[in-house]
Amino acid sequence: MRFGAAVLRSYDGPFTVEDVLHTGPAEGEVLVRIAGCGMCRTDLAVRHSAGRSPLPAVLGHEGAGTVVQTGGPRTGLSNGDHVVLSFDSCGRCRSCLRAAPAYCDSFAPLNLFGGRTENPVRFTDPAGAALAPRWFGQSSFAAYAVVLARNAVRVDPSLPVALLGPLGCGFLTGAGAVLHTFGAGPGDTLAVFGAGAVGLAAVMAATASGAVTVAVDRHPERLALAERFGATALHAAASDLPGRVRRLTDGGACYALDTTASAPLINDALQSLRPTGHLGLVARLHTALPLEPGALDRGRTLSHLCEGDAVPGLLIPRLTALWQAGRFPFDQLIRTYPLADINEAERDCEAGRVVKPVLIPPHGDG
Repeated sequence: MRFGAAVLRSYDGPFTVEDVLHTGPAEGEVLVRIAGCGMCRTDLAVRHSAGRSPLPAVLGHEGAGTVVQTGGPRTGLSNGDHVVLSFDSCGRCRSCLRAAPAYCDSFAPLNLFGGRTENPVRFTDPAGAALAPRWFGQSSFAAYAVVLARNAVRVDPSLPVALLGPLGCGFLTGAGAVLHTFGAGPGDTLAVFGAGAVGLAAVMAATASGAVTVAVDRHPERLALAERFGATALHAAASDLPGRVRRLTDGGACYALDTTASAPLINDALQSLRPTGHLGLVARLHTALPLEPGALDRGRTLSHLCEGDAVPGLLIPRLTALWQAGRFPFDQLIRTYPLADINEAERDCEAGRVVKPVLIPPHGDG
């Protein structure tokens, strides 16, 4: 089949929307008509991957849409099902068997560096030149995506499917950190450093769970959103930031989440914690992390979190139920763009003019 997709052909070049060819789903896969796909900073980080992520490629890993073809009878999905697509995992390693697919032994090769060796994606351009295997098991900056049924989470068809894609990664990561990693609940306190898509999803999840939240950012409009979702806002340049957080959280936050990868803010986050507090990092560090004296004293812990420690098939329905109850208003973070405007969406994302761009393929919202 032939369909439109946004192709990145060089690390410093623009996306180009062009026709691509695909042979359709193999056994255990499904063909999904993409209604919308979120743009995540992980997609944009390909430009700075030092050539490790193969190009040319169709990126996009926050897709959602409608199943239009299944590869065999054992996918557990049917034509017409609405699905949210999430990251790939092998399903066989120790982490996957322990319900921790984000820590799959094969996470990097499956999602970042070339995809599966069995049933590899069969993308080409009209001239027959191969495109890189599917990105995060999806490559959903496109009108269609072929994914393993394992990657696809069925959702209520009454939901606005075009807006649901970010629940598969960005919003999953922030909410999962609060609900799964920290297990935050009433009486707990949380400090969120960086009020982008992941951080604001954490704020919404914390409010829904009954925790008291402080949000730190340098963009006034992001801080205003954090306040709308129930947090107390602090500017990142405020003097004595750890002291302010401790005063607002009755002696220190039980948990902190950093989305910035900024060494000074990570140290501030650690020093904002109460004794035995836990700081989770979600952004990848690209340089050494110097810790200030005392930052890890008194039982404080520091860990890196991947995909919110979530099992997508469990957390995504929980988040959609919270949205339906008015307690996780993620749609307020989204601005939609036609797929043809993907380069504008990237510029707006990099400039902080939009929290979560969602790209809509030309066939509409499915």
